[in-house]
Amino acid sequence: MSHQSALLEAIKQVEVWKSEGKKIVFTNGCFDLLHPGHIDYLEKAAVHGDIFIIGLNDDDSIRRLKGNTRPISPLKDRSIMLAALRAVDLVVPFSEDTPLNLITSLMPDILIKGGDYQANDIVGAPEVRSSGGEVLIIPFVEGYSSSKLIKRIQQT
Repeated sequence: MSHQSALLEAIKQVEVWKSEGKKIVFTNGCFDLLHPGHIDYLEKAAVHGDIFIIGLNDDDSIRRLKGNTRPISPLKDRSIMLAALRAVDLVVPFSEDTPLNLITSLMPDILIKGGDYQANDIVGAPEVRSSGGEVLIIPFVEGYSSSKLIKRIQQT
């Protein structure tokens, strides 16, 4: 399924969920090598609503963001692993450098990012707020990162 088809299907599904009064939570990322820090973050994000959607960078966008040696895991594998998590209701790939188009297309009730972001620096924050939504930041668990994991693997 193409990214555009996946987006159109996601828009339809989100419309159904919203018509049922469900609160939609959205986050995005690469999730290259899934680790306990990701799981903690995703579980903490999901509890803020009824439906949890992940915007997932495709392989080309990861290469542009992180270099030609990434991703380690291809989009299909990352999608399967994320979709299998009980906290996740939908995974939608995107190819742009930012998820702005995805966010404005789905217009979640709550936009969540992890780490040390400032709310005003989060892509899509003004759009979500202007539609009456919230923007939340969930701290990452210290000691976990895909980049650190990759370096450790390379050293062994």
